[in-house]
Amino acid sequence: MGTLDGKIALVTGVGAGIGEAIARRYAEAGATVVGSDIDLAGGGDTMKAAGGEFVECDMSDLDAVGAMVDDAAARHGQIDVLVNNAGITKQLGFFDVTPDDWDRINDVNTRGLFFCMQAVAKHMRERDCGTIVNIASIAGKGYRGTSNIAYAGTKGCVIALTRVGAHQLARYGITVNAICPGVTRTTLFNQVTAGAAERTGRPLEEIIERAEKEIPIRRSNSPDDIAHAAVFLGSDAARNITGQSLNVDGGLRFD
Repeated sequence: MGTLDGKIALVTGVGAGIGEAIARRYAEAGATVVGSDIDLAGGGDTMKAAGGEFVECDMSDLDAVGAMVDDAAARHGQIDVLVNNAGITKQLGFFDVTPDDWDRINDVNTRGLFFCMQAVAKHMRERDCGTIVNIASIAGKGYRGTSNIAYAGTKGCVIALTRVGAHQLARYGITVNAICPGVTRTTLFNQVTAGAAERTGRPLEEIIERAEKEIPIRRSNSPDDIAHAAVFLGSDAARNITGQSLNVDGGLRFD
């Protein structure tokens, strides 16, 4: 038997990287998975491989987010687990962040995340149970290797939303936790390191080596490292854990 047998899980941002790994691992653990992404091809491929359903959704479009949640709940009768994974960033120096950058990153990483969490929680409270797992980042705890300050701000907000949400939703039997990945080998990681190499003029291999050299355990995450933590937090084994922000980072942060 799988640790998520019988659970209906909604996972956002399944087109690649961490979201893809979570969707696959949830399916392997027995969950029925509804996965969403703005990337029709990538998200569709992930969910075909995972044996689940795919929904195209831009997390900055709140009408689309609400429809995605309501449709999933209507089709399956419930949503047991939400994994709020969708997020965006790009490599930017402090003085390079524009208002458009700020708004776009916040629209997806915090605004979209919160209203997805709210929409799912409305369905969960009707059954007095549910699990929400938000994917934050150690950038939200001040990690200096962040891609940009706006991204770090959004992930700090996700941690705060997780803690306050856990307190306010506890009366409905809903747990809310966050996972804070460190350096993780994803498409996003590749984009950020390539941007850093271009911006600084240093070789890409040097950028990656320096990033991993700072990790006490001396290796970066694979997407599966995050997915395994998400499976645990989505399972009944974590039923009494709420309001926590779990670092998966090889020892980069201890808070």
